[in-house]
Amino acid sequence: MRVLAILPEFIPLEDVKNTVSQILPGTEVRTDASFERDDADVLIVTTFTPVDRSLVQRLPNLKFVQVASTGYDNVDVEYLKEKGIILSNIPVANKQSVAEHVIAMVLAFLKDLFTMDQILRSGHWPVLTGSRDLEGKTFGIVGMGMIGKQLAIRLLSFNPNIVYYDVKRLSREEEEKLGVTFMEFDELLKISDIISLHLPLNENTRKMFKEREFSLMKDGAIFINTSRAEIVDENALINAIKRKGLRAGIDVYPKEPPDFTSELFKLENTIFSPHIAGVTIESQQRFLTETIANVLRYIQGLEPLYRVL
Repeated sequence: MRVLAILPEFIPLEDVKNTVSQILPGTEVRTDASFERDDADVLIVTTFTPVDRSLVQRLPNLKFVQVASTGYDNVDVEYLKEKGIILSNIPVANKQSVAEHVIAMVLAFLKDLFTMDQILRSGHWPVLTGSRDLEGKTFGIVGMGMIGKQLAIRLLSFNPNIVYYDVKRLSREEEEKLGVTFMEFDELLKISDIISLHLPLNENTRKMFKEREFSLMKDGAIFINTSRAEIVDENALINAIKRKGLRAGIDVYPKEPPDFTSELFKLENTIFSPHIAGVTIESQQRFLTETIANVLRYIQGLEPLYRVL
């Protein structure tokens, strides 16, 4: 069974090739999809490779697509479904990495770290700051999947009031275990001091946060998006930062690299990171390990884990 991996150039390809060749001998690893035809039965990609109709048609033997990522909005899911091709993602490898990144952004805002750094670098010593505690704040998690749950677990030691919204409510037992309270979407927006998004991008979540949703939030609330940029209307976010003093931590953008001339990058009360919330040395190793293991399961005739299709 032939395996083809299309991976971005910036990852350590030689290390990946060496690891893959030991477990999946014969796998071809390349950095582009510019071939006319390939007889691969299995395709491994990251979110940087569009798995669209054009690519799939050039892989006539394709039976299984493994996305080495949590998200899979780069995949034409409907076309794979039409062709009877199995699709799996890896939703577990970066859950703790993203959760830690969210907490880092929140604490940077609450403790005013970047402002304090700039003041001291300018030669001044502030006597009083506006630093705040996370304890006692209402922390709203929108999307209680694997990452949302990991965030809740890590927040417990800070002792905030954790509320969440998801289209599928957790069981009472799991809510008690995680220390979270279910709340309807609008109510969560109204009462939360901090809101963090942990949602997939689909037809129901695209532009989920518009002017109306931001208007419900508290003035000065902290808003963190490490999910997908398209879940948020960027103009509405900009207006909320300017008019309501919203503080925004952003890790995802409509296109990457983003348009650095956007007004968003000129605003204060913002922290930006280059879509690396889930990218750590440890998480990349977990992605590689989980991806290879799942492909091996399929080759051995076992049901692949984390099936989307």
